[in-house]
Amino acid sequence: MTIAIRLSKVAKSFGEVKAVDGVDLEIADGEFFAMLGPSGSGKTTVLRLIAGFELPDSGLIEIDGVDVSQTPPFNRDVNTVFQDYALFPHMTVLENVEYGLKVKKVGKAERAVRARKALQRVKLEGYEARKPAQLSGGQRQRVALARALVNEPKVLLLDEPLGALDLQLRHEMQVELKELQRDVGITFIFVTHDQEEALTMADRIAVFHAGNIVQMGTAREIYEQPNSEFVAGFVGISNLLHRDQKVISIRPEKIKLGQVGDRVYSGLVSSVMFLGALTRINVLIGDDTLTLLAENDGTQEFPTVGDQIEISWNSKYEFQVG
Repeated sequence: MTIAIRLSKVAKSFGEVKAVDGVDLEIADGEFFAMLGPSGSGKTTVLRLIAGFELPDSGLIEIDGVDVSQTPPFNRDVNTVFQDYALFPHMTVLENVEYGLKVKKVGKAERAVRARKALQRVKLEGYEARKPAQLSGGQRQRVALARALVNEPKVLLLDEPLGALDLQLRHEMQVELKELQRDVGITFIFVTHDQEEALTMADRIAVFHAGNIVQMGTAREIYEQPNSEFVAGFVGISNLLHRDQKVISIRPEKIKLGQVGDRVYSGLVSSVMFLGALTRINVLIGDDTLTLLAENDGTQEFPTVGDQIEISWNSKYEFQVG
């Protein structure tokens, strides 16, 4: 496996605030890697350190085996796509995409060919003469991607690039981004606080908390085998059951109405919420409230608030997190 990005004991503080606290990280060449965490967790600072917008207080940052810890951004083989797109409003779409090549003194004819090819990749043929103000949010996002990709960087850094889009367009762009990454074959590093985005797109995910990586793995590993209460609660909906001085995590879709699994509990229904394809049911068991998600497939009747019911799950889906 070829390593595109390596961080070794990287630390960064802003005054008294330790934003990144000795992070070790390896990202493979051609990998779609997500850095996931709440605000202030250190994920964006790590992205900025890789980009060169911030320099580490200590530690080593390597890109393709080369130490770039103190190298300025314009000398690093990376490009960054920001949430606000940062397009030049007075330039056409084609001029925006060509800009990085122009700075690098690439000839006019070659610039045009490469920029048009980049626009084809992001499905914006025919938009070359438009200005950013004449585009939708999703189209502006594609222009920003084309402008970054036209330079053929070793690594593409994406700083919450879908955050400004509405829900439906965000879902569409998640699929398109993943397809685009497969097509171009370069390393994507994607920063987000949205666990659904990370689970949907990433080959691997690093979960950040308080300046550290607290768990790293595939989407399935992070979701189904959380290693702490924090990860279980932050990545998706998780039920935490306090039992025998242990904290057990069980995902809501694993819990069933009635005696179906080998773990059976009786509880009081505290709320029932219709969510379209699913119904969300909260059940009070002792001091714990457990949430289950049941499909609205017409095969069962759901309880109502105040009902005493039995719920169950298979113990193989439990994970101890505390």
